[in-house]
Amino acid sequence: MTGGAGFIGSHLVDRLLADGAEVIVVDNFDPFYSRAIKEANLAGALRHPRCRLVELDIRDGPGVAALVDRVRPDVIVHLAARAGVRPSIADPALYAEVNVLGTVRWLEAACRLEPRPRFVYASSSSVYGDRPDAPFRETDPVDLPISPYAATKKACELLAFTFHHLHGLPVTGLRFFTAYGPRNRPDLAIAQFTGLIDRGEPVPVFGDGTTRRDYTFIADLVDGIIRAIERCTGHHLYNLGNSDPVELRRLVAAIGQALGKTPVLRHLPEQPGDVRQTYADITRAAAELGYAPKTAIAEGLAQYIAWYRASLA
Repeated sequence: MTGGAGFIGSHLVDRLLADGAEVIVVDNFDPFYSRAIKEANLAGALRHPRCRLVELDIRDGPGVAALVDRVRPDVIVHLAARAGVRPSIADPALYAEVNVLGTVRWLEAACRLEPRPRFVYASSSSVYGDRPDAPFRETDPVDLPISPYAATKKACELLAFTFHHLHGLPVTGLRFFTAYGPRNRPDLAIAQFTGLIDRGEPVPVFGDGTTRRDYTFIADLVDGIIRAIERCTGHHLYNLGNSDPVELRRLVAAIGQALGKTPVLRHLPEQPGDVRQTYADITRAAAELGYAPKTAIAEGLAQYIAWYRASLA
């Protein structure tokens, strides 16, 4: 699993180990955020005899090929990427190199094996662009990404299909919709808002607060990934969301309520690259994977806040 020390990856590692799998975590501990956070994410898993860590950059073609040749995995789960919409605008070349070239290295390596391993990779709701119609369906056109990050994710989807077509690689792409929960990435909105509200500092609200995101609790998302791994044949794309978008102003109020504090808001102009809404139609994932998210935003935030407080202790 690439990106296994990250927020989503570390939760998936824990679930796979609990299910009896042997897991090799690949991560280069990119300094986008603290290495110490990622090491803490993996601390429990690395005490398990069926888990091993390999520090490797996903762009290292010879290193990736050598690892895959040696391990001969049944499944490759490719989660690693340079994350974030706004930072991608500042450095689009880096995002293209890490996300696109890095994905190609793993697709190439997978096709060295016979029989082919199952290949499950992370895409993003950002591929849908800034569209007023919702919910978003996998059959919708995704030709108008509005950030370099979104464009790289769309490129990876195209490449995955190409490798399936040319080499018979079974590939499944998963369009994640705003994951949150314990171990939340520190740069994401829920983590930032929680810290600011807890400290009594102003919360930046970009626009009028009516933008909506389909916040998806980490346990529900991981369950969807597991189901996709088990059923990875041919070529497939699935939305993994909660199918219940939450307005920004409602989210901030809910975090404040969970903390028992009143948020102080600082209204700012809309940000380039931001979309008005994300909203997953999960009909396909429900029908083909049995995907059924169960966690409402209030329950998920309560679990996140409990983890946040414990992490400060």
